[in-house]
Amino acid sequence: MERMFATEKLGGSSRSLYRFHAVTVLAGICLVLGYRATHVPAAPGEGRAAWLGMLAAQLWFGFYWVITQSMRWCPIRRRAFKDRLAARYRDERLPCVDIFVCTADLQSEPPSLVMATVLSLMTYDYPPEKPNVYLSDDGGSILTFYALWEASAFAKHWLPFCKRYSIEPRSPAAYFAESDKPRDPSTLEEWSLVKGLYEEMTERIDSAVQSANVPEEIRTNHKGFSEWNAGINSKDHQPIVQVLIDGKDRDAVDNEGNVLPTLVYVAREKRPQYHHNFKAGAMNALIRVSSVISNSPIILNVDCDMYSNNSDAIRDALCFFLDEEMGHKIAFVQHPQYYNNIAKNNIYGNSPNVLSQVELPGFDGAGGPLYIGTGCFHRREILCGRRFTNDYKEDWERGMKGKRELSINQTEEKARSLTTCTYEHNTQWGNEIGVKYGFPAEDVITGLAIQCRGWKSVCNNPPRAAFMGVGPTTLAQTILQHKRWSEGSFSIFLSKYCPFIFGNGSISLQHQMAYSVYGLWAPNSLPTLYYVVIPSLGLLKDIPLFPEVTSPWIVPYIYVAAVKNIYSAYEALLHGETLRGWWNGQRMWMIRRITSYLYGTIDTVRKLLGLSKMGFAVSPKVSDEDESKRYEQGIVESEYVIIATVALLNLVCLVGGLCKILTSGENMASSGFFLQVVLCGLLVIINIPVYEAMFIRKDRGSMPFSVTLVSIGFVMLALSVPLF
Repeated sequence: MERMFATEKLGGSSRSLYRFHAVTVLAGICLVLGYRATHVPAAPGEGRAAWLGMLAAQLWFGFYWVITQSMRWCPIRRRAFKDRLAARYRDERLPCVDIFVCTADLQSEPPSLVMATVLSLMTYDYPPEKPNVYLSDDGGSILTFYALWEASAFAKHWLPFCKRYSIEPRSPAAYFAESDKPRDPSTLEEWSLVKGLYEEMTERIDSAVQSANVPEEIRTNHKGFSEWNAGINSKDHQPIVQVLIDGKDRDAVDNEGNVLPTLVYVAREKRPQYHHNFKAGAMNALIRVSSVISNSPIILNVDCDMYSNNSDAIRDALCFFLDEEMGHKIAFVQHPQYYNNIAKNNIYGNSPNVLSQVELPGFDGAGGPLYIGTGCFHRREILCGRRFTNDYKEDWERGMKGKRELSINQTEEKARSLTTCTYEHNTQWGNEIGVKYGFPAEDVITGLAIQCRGWKSVCNNPPRAAFMGVGPTTLAQTILQHKRWSEGSFSIFLSKYCPFIFGNGSISLQHQMAYSVYGLWAPNSLPTLYYVVIPSLGLLKDIPLFPEVTSPWIVPYIYVAAVKNIYSAYEALLHGETLRGWWNGQRMWMIRRITSYLYGTIDTVRKLLGLSKMGFAVSPKVSDEDESKRYEQGIVESEYVIIATVALLNLVCLVGGLCKILTSGENMASSGFFLQVVLCGLLVIINIPVYEAMFIRKDRGSMPFSVTLVSIGFVMLALSVPLF
C-alpha cells in the first residue's frame, strides 16, 4: 500500500557541493583561530587585551557556525498525497479538528483583523461539521466578543460563497484586498454583495472599538453580552465561555442550509493576585474547554494574525497523522510561517523565506522541526503528556460520538469551571500536561519535551503556503519580536531544559545542536558588539588587530568572509529575495544582535539573578499611516541610542584612521590596517540609512535630536577609553 506522504532528501550533487564548501570554511575558521592564538602581542601596551577579546569573539563565532551546520547538513522535504487520503478515508471517517486562536490586546491585535483569521479557519475544504473554532480572548473584552458575534452572522454568507467558487485565500480581508473585481465576471453581483456585507461588518466592528462601546440594542441579540458589567476589566474578570455556533445543533446552518462549524468564545478567569502564564495558560485553558465541547483528536493552533491561506491544510496534515507506516509516531505537523506584507527589499530583515525553506527543512532532517507556536497541528493526547509507545493507537472517533449528554448551557457552565484561576493548583498542567509554563518561548520547550518523550514531528511546506500572517513593519516591532524570541530561547538554554542536558539520550546530537542555534541567538550579541566597536577603535588608535596584506595569514580571513557572504546571498536569491533585500538583511542581522539579542541577554541574566520577573509583550499587528508609508517606500527608521552610537563611532574611526594613514605617507597595503579599514568601511556603508536618519531626513521616522546628542556623548566616551 502506498504511503500518504513522501520524504525527499534535498540537494543531491548540490548538497555535496555545500558540504565541500562547509568543510573548506571550517578549515579557514581553524586557520583564523590558529593565527589569533599564536600571534598574541607580548606587551599589554600593544593591544594585548583587545587581541585576546578578538580571539574570544572569533572562538564564539566559529563555535556558533559549527552549531548552525546541524540545520543545513541534511535538509529534507515532505510531500502529502491528498488523493491517497481520499481513496482510503471517506469524509465521514475523517477526524474532527479543534482550532485554537489566541488574542490578548485590542490595540495591538484589532478585532477586525482577528475576525478575518477566524473566518478563514471556518472555511476549510473539510466536512463542515468537523472543525470547531475556539477564540481565546485574554483581554476579556466585550468588543472582541461582539466582533465574534458579527463574524458568526457573516459566516452564513461567507462559507457557502467560498466553497461554491473554491476561492483562495479564505480570509475575506486578504481575498478582497487582492483584487477589486472577481476573476469570473459572471459572479460580480454575488461578489459585490458579499464584499459589501464584509465591509459593513468591519465598519461596525471598528466603530464599536473606536467608541469602546457596544450599542445597547445589540446586547439583546445574544445571552453572552450579559457576562459583562461595569466591574470587568482585562486583568480582573470571571471565566466566560459562550458557544456562538453549535455545530451539533440542526439549526446552526448557513444561508443555503449547510451545517456550520462550531464557534466558541473563551475568556479564562483573570484575577490580579493569580499569575495567568500568558499564552501558555490560554492554550491550556482552551485544551480543557474544548475537551468538554468537541474533544477532537487533532488540535490546530494559529496566531490571531495568521489566516488560513490553503483550504486543504487539514487534509495535508492528516496525510502525516494517518500514514500507515509512520503516522503513529508523529506528534505534530509544523507549517512554516510566511508574511503577506513584506516589502520588496525587506528593509527590516523580516522575510521568513530562508528560515522556512532552508532552516525548518534542515531542522526536520536533524530529527524533526521545533514547535513555533502557530500553524501547528497536534495530537491532543500527546500535547497532554502521553509518552511514545510502539503499540500506540489513536482514537480517531473522538469528538464524533453522537450528541452531547449535557445541554449547551450546562456544557458552557462545565467549561467555565475548567478555566478558573485555581483550577490548575496542585495539578501537572503547565508541567507534564499541556503547554509548558515558565518561559517566554513556551512553544519551543513544549515541542522539545514532546520529542524527548519519543515522538516525531514533521515540517510540511506545501506549494501554496498553509498560513499567512502579518510581519513587523517598523524597527520597534522588529526589535520587540526578536527580543522576545531570543530571550525565551536563551532562558531555555540556561535552564534544566537545555537541549544538551534535557535532550541527552532522548534526541540525537545533531537535533540538540539544531535547537541550540536559536537558544544561542541572544549571547551572539556580545561578540558582535565587540566586533563592531573594537577593530574600529583600533584603527583610530593605531592598534593593528588583523594580519598584513602581505602575510599568508590574510588568506583564511578573506576566504571565510567572502565565501560565507557569497553563499548567504546565493541562498537568499534562490529563495525569492532581491540582492538589495539581502543587503538590508545583513544590516538587520547586525542591528538585531546589538539591540534585540543584547536586551534579551540582559533580561535573561536579570531573571536568573531574581532582579526581574518574566513578562510577555504582544507584538503590534498594525502600524499608523506614516509608518506604513515609510515602510512601503523602503525608508528605515532609527531611534535607538545603541544603533546611532555604533554607526557614528565607525564613521569617526574610519575618517580618523584614514586621515592618520594618509598623512603618515604609509602605504595602505603595508600599514597592517587593511582589514580594519575594510571592516570599518563596510560598517559605515551598511549604516548609511542610519546617517540619513540622523543628519538628513526630517520626517517622523528620523532620528530624534536627543538620541543623536546622547550618541555623540557615548562616542566621545568610547574614544577616551584606552585599548590595552
